[in-house]
Amino acid sequence: MKPLRNILALAGLLLMIASFVWMQFHQTKRAKPVAEPKAAQPSTAPGPFAVVVLDPGHGGQDSGAMCGGLLEKDLTLDVARRIDRLLDSEGIATLMTRLGDTYVSLADRAAFANRIGNCIFISIHFNEDNKPVATGVETYYASHQIAPASSLASWLPFLWRPLPDSPNPESQRLAGFIQEALVARTRAIDRGTQSGQFFVIANVTSPAALIEGGFLTNKEDISKLVSEDYRDQIAAAVADGVLKYRDARSQRKPRLAVGSGTR
Repeated sequence: MKPLRNILALAGLLLMIASFVWMQFHQTKRAKPVAEPKAAQPSTAPGPFAVVVLDPGHGGQDSGAMCGGLLEKDLTLDVARRIDRLLDSEGIATLMTRLGDTYVSLADRAAFANRIGNCIFISIHFNEDNKPVATGVETYYASHQIAPASSLASWLPFLWRPLPDSPNPESQRLAGFIQEALVARTRAIDRGTQSGQFFVIANVTSPAALIEGGFLTNKEDISKLVSEDYRDQIAAAVADGVLKYRDARSQRKPRLAVGSGTR
């Protein structure tokens, strides 16, 4: 009887694993965000990364921060489209987690980037604060970012890998290049790069950054953000940061092999 119970237990575990795999496959097909067709097969592109995934924050019933008729979800989509056009003109493939005023969950945004694989991920947002004097631009990278793992592991908690103790250095570099360009282009107050455990960048395995392009609770910031020219500058800054990050990675040479007698 004991061998039979062991066999039944093993069969039950295999059935549970098969069910999780089936659920993941069907949920992925149903919830896949809309993507730009021009970059449908980015994995074959040369260079340090194949595609830039642009993530316009919020959307649909999630308006994000707002001031009167100015909604964060509209600003993020507008700026993402401008970045998309600039990167396209530089020959860089892009994908977007949403193309219109639609709701996409944070989990689906991260999963979308992870399906692409060889990419960098940039999430676009605008800030709010209880103090109306708060102003400026800032760029985040995740305090702890998940490492690449099998799709099965994402469904079975006992197979999850522990989060690393330190941030992803590539995400830090990407955030640094973008923040430097944002300040140079917009002349806004430099709030610097910061670590933050935002779900959408913490759960992407590729280099990821989240920008905050100004405060919708600050009158001066709002007066700038309603200007198309200013939004062009934000978009140009993000594109500049991507290009500088790409160039820096391309120029980085692998370490030379050391002999057995060195330390």
